Amino acid sequence: MFGQTNCWVHPDLDYVAYELTSGEIFISTRRSALNMSCQGFTKDFGKVEPVLTLKGKDILGLSLKAPLTSYDVIYTLPMLTIKEDKGTGVVTSVPSDAPDDYAALRDLKKKKAFREKYGIKDEMVLPFDPVPIIHIPGLGDMAAEVACDQMKVQSQNDRVQLDKAKEMTYLKGFYEG
Repeated sequence: MFGQTNCWVHPDLDYVAYELTSGEIFISTRRSALNMSCQGFTKDFGKVEPVLTLKGKDILGLSLKAPLTSYDVIYTLPMLTIKEDKGTGVVTSVPSDAPDDYAALRDLKKKKAFREKYGIKDEMVLPFDPVPIIHIPGLGDMAAEVACDQMKVQSQNDRVQLDKAKEMTYLKGFYEG
């Protein structure tokens, strides 16, 4: 994905690895895996047989090859706001345009103790800067950073201000970007 700097997982969520009909192994929350099985992605409709059950923290720091990003390798990093009942529980990160991604990446860059808590090495975070991909009038090509600054977002847990930054960024990005 253009602009991707990392992949997010929630360290405390339960995830499953399961086989698709194509033979590929996917990792997601159990709920998402069940939804995938009901769409015909697994051998048995409505059933998931996990190859492995794990916590998000088990795959933190995992190196990944992400198509179309400008980085040769990216890493799975902790994001504490991922919800188990929404999406796959595995989130691609484009911090130039997504305020939640920007705030979480900024937290990891600024807070060594936060990195250490989850076993994240400096080289998995510090060299990764947001990659500009969309120019939005009034917000520039680093819309998430500008919106977070304007809304005075302090961390990835600053939900009210992040929601305002997200609404501004996504709305202007959709219509003007």
